[in-house]
Amino acid sequence: MTTLTLLLYLTVLAVSCGLHFLNNRHLKQHGHEIPPGFETTVEADTLAKASDYTLAKGQLSLWHSLFDSGLTLLFIFGGLLFWYDEWLAGFDLGFISAGLAFFLLLSLLQALLGIPFDLYSQFKIENRFGFNNMSFKLWCSDQLKGLILSTLLFTLLASAAFWLIQAAPQSWWFYVWLLLVAFALLMMVIAPYVIEPLFFKFEPLQVEGLEEQIRSMLAQAGLSLKKVLQVDASKRSGHSNAYFTGLGRQKRVVLFDTLLQQLSQDEILAVLAHELGHMKKRHITKRLLMMAVVAFFYCWLAHALIAWPGLPQLVGLQQASFYARLVILFFVSGILTFPLTPLFSALSRKDEYEADRFAAGLHGNAEDLATALLQMSKENLSNLHPHPLYARFYYSHPPLVERIAHLRQLRP
Repeated sequence: MTTLTLLLYLTVLAVSCGLHFLNNRHLKQHGHEIPPGFETTVEADTLAKASDYTLAKGQLSLWHSLFDSGLTLLFIFGGLLFWYDEWLAGFDLGFISAGLAFFLLLSLLQALLGIPFDLYSQFKIENRFGFNNMSFKLWCSDQLKGLILSTLLFTLLASAAFWLIQAAPQSWWFYVWLLLVAFALLMMVIAPYVIEPLFFKFEPLQVEGLEEQIRSMLAQAGLSLKKVLQVDASKRSGHSNAYFTGLGRQKRVVLFDTLLQQLSQDEILAVLAHELGHMKKRHITKRLLMMAVVAFFYCWLAHALIAWPGLPQLVGLQQASFYARLVILFFVSGILTFPLTPLFSALSRKDEYEADRFAAGLHGNAEDLATALLQMSKENLSNLHPHPLYARFYYSHPPLVERIAHLRQLRP
């Protein structure tokens, strides 16, 4: 079984790397070509710069993936998992304390090993292409805040989960599932007020007349809004975005200050109409329900398999603690769910097309959304030439050329 597990993992790795290689090679071959219909809107030098940026990010991502995969193979199949499990058991900690130590130390090690890649991405690639606005001091501050925050949240969540496992050995999977769902909903409520302000400065929208237009558009769609805010995203990056956040009557619109500089008011309204389409079509609710169903299945499966004597043998071990068995389950589930990636990507792209159609109807001008997407792609140096197979496998949004063509078919 160990050999089969290893072969399956290597197959997944080969497919993933092969898709990245195809995408990079396709871009090298076609990245200089201006797509049909874009001749008057995309300059050759911008297209060349976008291709170089995508290749640089893609190659770094590929090397990072290979590095992580190598460490995973060494840890799972090279004896380190067994050694780590035995080493922690020697401290004779309680069930909850041992579980926290087991996963917190692994998370800390993973974060430390990822620092060189993060630094290279932020201060080499993002600098080279004019996106990075962060000082090294600010980067360190963000990293420290993120580490403290993630450690605190994980400690609270994992402590509660391990307590439930210890208190209800036969039914813990159901209670842990309820805990995970409740925690996810709680984070959606408190994140805009507690977490996001730790990293960004939010303030009322400064563009005269835009907030009134946004509120009017939402009222037309039958929705109300608590606040319209802009955020100082330019302090960290030149990339742009806009999003809705919060639940119920606490919904807020957040606009990156970079976006306000790049788009006209009509284009901004079109982008927000698209995001509003996700809400009106209940895409967010559907995804939350899908996540809850998937989490329900995983919790049940973990309970069903955690005591199976053959579980450690899948990775060449004869015995393993409860925590090591969880690691093995996570590892195997990653292999088995990989083939589902294109399915979830396709469902996401379907939602994006549906939100585009809604935006065209609500805003009344699909061309505004098309020009907004094009402008954002130019500013963000998006890839206009993804390999079709790579896009179908990984892209949660339709490739830009296809998406704009679809929008322009919606024009009256």
